[in-house]
Amino acid sequence: MTRDDIIRMARETRLVPKWLELCKKDEEALGRFFHAAYAAGAAAEREACAQIADAEASIEGIAQRIAAAIRARSKE
Repeated sequence: MTRDDIIRMARETRLVPKWLELCKKDEEALGRFFHAAYAAGAAAEREACAQIADAEASIEGIAQRIAAAIRARSKE
């Protein structure tokens, strides 16, 4: 995920005014904001991947184990 992706997601969630406010006032807070935005995007991407694996579930359980492994990365 790039900086532009984070900014685009912030715009989509209407967080841009908050981002601009932080940028002007506190660079450390801006860093926390970007870190939180990146973490949220990464978590959403992991869940999307896990859902794809769930959709391919089989009797052998391979897809279920893959989905569980993807979701476990959120806890690291």
